[in-house]
Amino acid sequence: MAMRVIGAGSLARDLGGWRHHDGQQSAGGRSVRPAYQALAEGIRLLIHDGRAPLGVALPSERDLAAVLEVSRTTITSAYALLREHGYLISRQGSRSTVALPRDVHYDGRPARSMLPMPVAPELSTVDMTYAAMAAPPQMHDAYSAALEGIRSYLDTHGMDPVGVLVLRAAIARRYTARGLPTEPSQILVTLGAQHGMRLLLNALVTPAASVLIDHPTYPHAIEAIRDAGARPVPVPLRPEDPARGWDLDGIRSAARQTAATLAYLVPDYNNPTGLLLDAAGRAELAAIARDTRMTIVVDESMVDLGLGEDDPPPPVAAFSRGADIVTIGSASKSFWGGLRVGWIRTNQPLITKLLSIRSAVDLGTPVMDQLATVHLLEFADQILVRRRNQLRAQRAALLDALAEQLPDWRVGVGAGGMSVWARLPAPVSTALAATAPNHGVLLAAGPRFGVQGAFERFVRLPFTHPESDLRLAVKAIGSAYSALSSRAAEPLTCY
Repeated sequence: MAMRVIGAGSLARDLGGWRHHDGQQSAGGRSVRPAYQALAEGIRLLIHDGRAPLGVALPSERDLAAVLEVSRTTITSAYALLREHGYLISRQGSRSTVALPRDVHYDGRPARSMLPMPVAPELSTVDMTYAAMAAPPQMHDAYSAALEGIRSYLDTHGMDPVGVLVLRAAIARRYTARGLPTEPSQILVTLGAQHGMRLLLNALVTPAASVLIDHPTYPHAIEAIRDAGARPVPVPLRPEDPARGWDLDGIRSAARQTAATLAYLVPDYNNPTGLLLDAAGRAELAAIARDTRMTIVVDESMVDLGLGEDDPPPPVAAFSRGADIVTIGSASKSFWGGLRVGWIRTNQPLITKLLSIRSAVDLGTPVMDQLATVHLLEFADQILVRRRNQLRAQRAALLDALAEQLPDWRVGVGAGGMSVWARLPAPVSTALAATAPNHGVLLAAGPRFGVQGAFERFVRLPFTHPESDLRLAVKAIGSAYSALSSRAAEPLTCY
């Protein structure tokens, strides 16, 4: 398999203003550090942020020197400094590949659980490890309607691995209304989006296969990919530039270099960044799937939670001319996490294959939950307007509290979803999550949302709690952050 290489142009774009990234400038506006040290520090931070994944090769010294318009000696010295500190591995006759120093504790596995550590019972604690809302008031009515509707199913065995027709028809209508004509026969009802993802992985990947992912992305998707024996291949997002959040050239290049036959992407309010892929990007994504013969699994779990003024673009599958885009949906984020109802939209041959796999796992989604979802979808517009307004208000409260308590944090605000992606001044996310319970808040560290130890400078902050709890949580985070050592923020030095 060919070695995956970061292009010089892509690396230069991610480095941005690398000469002055730390604000250290002389009176004349020039950096007080040599160029090679500033460049090495910029690349080091990209490694911690997941922009330069482990095992990927950096550009050749000649190519990077030409793009950055510096001498080759500068690149050589920067690479040497990174190599000295353990951030690069070089072998004779091969390119330099990205690594992590031995003192950065990473065992090669993703976090197996997002369960928080126990805290003292006397300490009032805000749990920020999950992004999910309480049930809407209409949930009681939904189950009341389901109780009435279940009468017509009681004289059957009640096990339907495809899903009840009335729900599949309701889901198909919503896709059609969004610009993707869909028939009920194209819908398979699942036990939530995660269940659908695992079914698809069992059907579409082989052991040791490469699966492209957004980076960062949903932690349990990474876990599912690894459990299927596949290898998640990260393609970095750029939350600081929402208009170009997805590196489409990087996706195309990674698909070709790794021979990936499957990708898992969240273009509708990425979890955790909230980024939204525009219509042009969706058309290009569909073209990439077609050109590389790669199936793209699009997770639309957050699709109903757009918090901007503009209508979201049509589903990615609306831009596809074949069966290379498979869509996962869910009622859990839109309505209630306790409602374990999801679905897969795809072609009939794949549904048949999925059913043969499902029979060894479960015999279908509970009928009561399916009928409750039918009722919720019938009143979805009314329910979702209220929930989106609630999320906007809570997001504003979270941002205000962060600006007051942690003004040096950079907070990326996406177009929707349930969380913000906050960048810390230093790579101490895991340490912050470890100490935060002692201050009254539970956090999911940034590395949970990536692979290979990335995102130590980031933390996901959901805004699904009431405003008073969010302000209390941010105050506790500020206290925990102040208690941390700043040693991890020290730049690379020469010895």
